[in-house]
Amino acid sequence: MQFIDLQTQYQRHKTQIDAAIARVLDHGQYLFGPEVALLENQLAEYVGVQHCIAMSSGTTALHVALMALNIGPGDEVITTPFSFFATAEVIYLVGAKPVYVDIDPNTYLLNPNLLEAVITDSTKAIMPVSLYGQCAEMDAINQIAKRYNIPVIEDAAQSLGASYKGKKSGALSDIACTSFFPSKPLGGYGDSGACFTNDDELAHRMRLIMNHGQESRYNHVAIGMNGRMDTLQAAVLLEKFAIFEKEIEMRQTVANWYRAALPDFLKPPVIASHNKSVYAQYTVQVDQRENIQRQLSAAGIPTAVHYPV
Repeated sequence: MQFIDLQTQYQRHKTQIDAAIARVLDHGQYLFGPEVALLENQLAEYVGVQHCIAMSSGTTALHVALMALNIGPGDEVITTPFSFFATAEVIYLVGAKPVYVDIDPNTYLLNPNLLEAVITDSTKAIMPVSLYGQCAEMDAINQIAKRYNIPVIEDAAQSLGASYKGKKSGALSDIACTSFFPSKPLGGYGDSGACFTNDDELAHRMRLIMNHGQESRYNHVAIGMNGRMDTLQAAVLLEKFAIFEKEIEMRQTVANWYRAALPDFLKPPVIASHNKSVYAQYTVQVDQRENIQRQLSAAGIPTAVHYPV
């Protein structure tokens, strides 16, 4: 048994995925091919925003979002310490300082009750993480951010397809960033990601930044990076997006099986009543963790610690 069995999923949809890859090889537009724009349009409509900008990774998406907001040295970005390293890494990459707000231990999400106490004149963004497939408490976070005129970036790397009070993850903040890393709910066959926004100006800036600040060929009007999604990844993602809702249903079915079958000494994830999770991981809390991991490993059942300290 594998922790995440990507090969089995591929075999279920091999014909469609192989054909999509072959189409790209036939037309030869490996960058900015038609599949990229088609994917952007489909994802924007699905999430419910005006703009989706395809990126080379979820980390790149976060980095580009911070750059589009002109965040840099001397600035602070509020986030959670309980996330993959990239959440804080991109803040350092633009020269800013991460300021951490602790999580709710039941949901693992940033606790908005602790947020206002750490806001300063240097706070230039708030970056909550929608972790394990569940959206952060975005209404409370957005209300505080609006009071101080601070933009919000949802780190939605693990939550594409999830919803919060009927709205999709990705449509809950000024900018949202997701990842299509292979193990994500919607995963490609390599690295890729995307940014979402309803702000025309931010969308324009992010498109510039992810392509070396290039407005037209060899006309570079801003400092940027190579953050483009390649056409092969877009082609794969289009085929996987076609079955995405079914994949979400399957994840929720398995989560319900776990909830019904796992013993009481395991504390299951707490999903808020207004949230629909896509269960990027099914994460439990348990005493004697290492002992239980050893027993599961002996039975051929893999586990992982998300995230070790």
